[in-house]
Amino acid sequence: TPSLSSKIVDNYDGLKIKEVGDGNLNFVYIIVAPSGSFVIKQALPYIRCIGESWPMTKERAYFEVLALKQHGALCPEHVPEVYHFDRTMSLIGMRYLEPPHIILRKGLIAGIEYPLLAEHMSEYMAKTLFCTSLLYRSTTEHKRAVAEFCGNVELCRLTEQVVFSDPYKVSEYNRWTSPYLDRDAETVREDNLLKIEVAELKSKFCERAQALIHGDLHTGSVMVTPDSTQVIDPEFAFYGPMGFDIGAFIGNLILAFFAQDGHAGQGNDRKSYKEWILKTIEDTWNLFHQKFTALWDEHKNGSGEAYLPAIYNNPELQKLIQEKYMKELFHDTLGFGAAKMIRRIVGVAHVEDFESIKEANIRADCEQRALELGKTLLKRRREFVSISEVISAMRHV
Repeated sequence: TPSLSSKIVDNYDGLKIKEVGDGNLNFVYIIVAPSGSFVIKQALPYIRCIGESWPMTKERAYFEVLALKQHGALCPEHVPEVYHFDRTMSLIGMRYLEPPHIILRKGLIAGIEYPLLAEHMSEYMAKTLFCTSLLYRSTTEHKRAVAEFCGNVELCRLTEQVVFSDPYKVSEYNRWTSPYLDRDAETVREDNLLKIEVAELKSKFCERAQALIHGDLHTGSVMVTPDSTQVIDPEFAFYGPMGFDIGAFIGNLILAFFAQDGHAGQGNDRKSYKEWILKTIEDTWNLFHQKFTALWDEHKNGSGEAYLPAIYNNPELQKLIQEKYMKELFHDTLGFGAAKMIRRIVGVAHVEDFESIKEANIRADCEQRALELGKTLLKRRREFVSISEVISAMRHV
């Protein structure tokens, strides 16, 4: 395949191939030759971490490529390039993010600071979300794009099940740190207010085609070095609510924060690292807000049809509209972020941040605090007016 063989200059001597897929769904291979490298990713017709008993469409690879290319065109500095796609084989060839790139989640567990993380992630989210929304596009363009991604229904259904349904009922796939969290899991299933709020978020997730979202933007979908941030694995991509992406990223940083006490050891209490995570959470939202509204101001007289310039034509009205929009987006972010946190503690797929804490009682203690905050954020998200109030709530749990 010329698009791939050219990356190793057609030199097959000393070719090294390594299978590295540690995720829940796919096979991933790194191909390294003396003259170059690339990655091969292949979708299976079932969920890898569960097996053939849970079938899954291979077509997700098609949507992943579409999203990589579209997000890559909008933010090339933070999205790896696609070299090749074989739809029949559900196979993607793309740039290999060479060492020292590691999965962000592993860096957070190891206590490594990434000084540019908030800057880079806010840039990626602002550009990809703004430029695929009606703030930038005509309704005709938007409808066409939405229609293209409507086919990714199976992965959306998986999210609907594992994020918005399973944690709130008895499900064979749910698990938690038992017996420590038995009562906590039960409390989630008995909380009427929590269920009412999560139903509203599910409805937004299913019905609101706001922008082309990554759909699974947790800290395992980001690869980093101190000066590079690359977003990978957008196979869950579809047109959905912007807050789902921002919330997933921030929610996973909050989980990393609560996991730190479980990773603290002699000589490192992780206190200063926890402060860095808090600052990163705060900076991520504030920088996103700043960059998103700057793009909006820059393109307010462009082809976007959400707020036609002929109607929203005075600065006072524009300011009111922007404030209302960003306030709702902030509350969506908190709600979706909280739902993602809850499902990682009492649902099917957990996070290594907690799972790598060996002592079950210490792990459960960390998870309990994260769960407490998650429930508060989900039920009372509209009471928060700034990210600094969220940081304050995290300190008080």
